[in-house]
Amino acid sequence: MNEQTPATIRRPRSDDRPLWDVYWGAYGYFAVHIAHGVGVFTLLANGPQTLDEVCQALGLKRRAAEAVLAVCVSHGLLAFNTSRYALTTVAEDYLLPTSPTYFGSQFDWNLAHPEIITLDRIQRAVLTDQPQAFPGGKPIFSTLEEEMAMAKQFTHAMHSSSMGPATAWPEKIDLSGHHVLLDVGGGSGAHAIGALWQWPHLRGSVLDRLPVCEVAQEYATKYRLTDRLGTHAADMWKEPYPAADLHFYGMIFHDWPAEQCRFLARKSFESLPTGGRIIVHEMLFNHDRTGPFGVAAFNMVMLTYLDGEQYSGREIAGFFSEAGFTDIEVKPTFGYWSIVAGRKP
Repeated sequence: MNEQTPATIRRPRSDDRPLWDVYWGAYGYFAVHIAHGVGVFTLLANGPQTLDEVCQALGLKRRAAEAVLAVCVSHGLLAFNTSRYALTTVAEDYLLPTSPTYFGSQFDWNLAHPEIITLDRIQRAVLTDQPQAFPGGKPIFSTLEEEMAMAKQFTHAMHSSSMGPATAWPEKIDLSGHHVLLDVGGGSGAHAIGALWQWPHLRGSVLDRLPVCEVAQEYATKYRLTDRLGTHAADMWKEPYPAADLHFYGMIFHDWPAEQCRFLARKSFESLPTGGRIIVHEMLFNHDRTGPFGVAAFNMVMLTYLDGEQYSGREIAGFFSEAGFTDIEVKPTFGYWSIVAGRKP
């Protein structure tokens, strides 16, 4: 009788946690959205709570509540000590509506449009290289032009994710020599607000479509900046820019293909006075466009929503250089965020 030789089985060189993190990740990240939606964070703003107290206050069964709370603790949004759940500083800064850097409206957008974040739509975006977030493969801005209520909701969502970094980048660059900031496609004006807070001599204007400008005016009032921050309703592609010596583009370049980014850089160069500056604020790829993961994942969002993509600092600096800007610099500012700045000679 012939004996079989066992097949060679090699032990993996690393454990399988990275694969499980990917496989289960969507469930975990959705759980944070759900925790926000049912009011976990606003409840715990009143003080630490036991599991039973959370269940009673939110009308949740014990197993479900504990599952959601465990995800929030493991992700650093909640702390657990002596049988009570409490907010961490991350949750206090970003997940309470009373915080000026409240992130929750970004979660609200996803909760209001769950049909967008599906494996099927993302897969279709990859296979077709076309936006798939909205019916007919229309990019988001085409949809927002038709749906004014959605446009305002989207603007609030963008404000929510912008205020944190908007408090940081103005500390990283000297704006003392500038007088008027034009926040191009500025949405809520979050970045103009951050710059005007940091540099009290500055005045600013948010350039965007009329319904969006109405939202920006609301935020200017909220932050008591109406005497220094105005709006300018216009199409950035078709209409001239108003006078300013500082142009800011926050999460604008990544919405568009490279040639349109070059157009915006040239338009700013032609509009700015000598010594004027352009600043682009984005999550930047590394030079090889291979990471970090957060930026690579954001690039998948661009694939699903729009015709644009995340760029590297080198690529945006190239757009600036081609347009004629000099003194170009790339500066990390806050988390994944960076600015790319250039000056008109």
